[in-house]
Amino acid sequence: MKKLTILLICAILAGCSVTKYLPTWRSFPEQKDKTLLESCPELKKIEGDQIAITQLLKAVVDNYNLYYECSLKNDNWITWYNENKKKWETHKWKD
Repeated sequence: MKKLTILLICAILAGCSVTKYLPTWRSFPEQKDKTLLESCPELKKIEGDQIAITQLLKAVVDNYNLYYECSLKNDNWITWYNENKKKWETHKWKD
């Protein structure tokens, strides 16, 4: 009976030490800089009845710069991040 108790204790201890080698589920890393996950701001609008050509040209140039700067900075990153997060979650990568 003493040998059976020792064998049982050894089996339990061996089982506990093996659990650290079992696979664990990892989550997709969260983006810490939330500004990279924000959408682009609205483009500027020209309001009023009398609009000078200089106001129109300034608004067009400002909107062009605003849109393309934001597009380069964020939109491609958001797409890449979301696609890879979906792939990660569907594959359920293991350690």
